[in-house]
Formats: sequence, structure tokens, C-alpha cells
Amino acid sequence: MAHYIALIEDAGPDRAVGVWFPDLPGCTSGGDDIDEALRNAPEALELYAESFEEDGKPLPPPTSGKDFANKMQRIETMRVTSATGKSIP
Repeated sequence: MAHYIALIEDAGPDRAVGVWFPDLPGCTSGGDDIDEALRNAPEALELYAESFEEDGKPLPPPTSGKDFANKMQRIETMRVTSATGKSIP
């Protein structure tokens, strides 16, 4: 069974909490709090997978945890470089 990484966005007390899956563009979920958003996430994954199945397409492969961590580190480095205008070794 494939395991997809989920990212949780909590924008603050007066906003919904979002869950999204970087390997599955457009697959998102949400809720009034983190617990509700996480409870709703499996349904979002199921519906997303069903839509691919109906179209006869395979799901994209999941990114490994190590590859994802490396990607996030590169993104953070780009943000810092962009913000400071200096290259980071």
C-alpha cells in the first residue's frame, strides 16, 4: 500500500485547517480544526483515487520521506536566498 505525505496548514483560530498532498495535485481536505481535517483526509484520498481509476490512470507514485525532506530543504534554501539576495552554499 502506498503512503502519501500530507501537509497540514493551520492559518489561525478563525480559519479552517487545510490538508493537502504534494504528490496528488488537487487532492485537498479541510475542517474547522486539525482533528476534523485529519478525519476528512481519507475521504479526499479515496475520492481522488476513484477519479483516477474512472479515467483509467494510475495514481502518481508517492515521494519517499527522505526525498521529500530533501525537497523541502531545497525549497527553504531558495526562500532564504530569494529573501536575502545572497547565495547560500
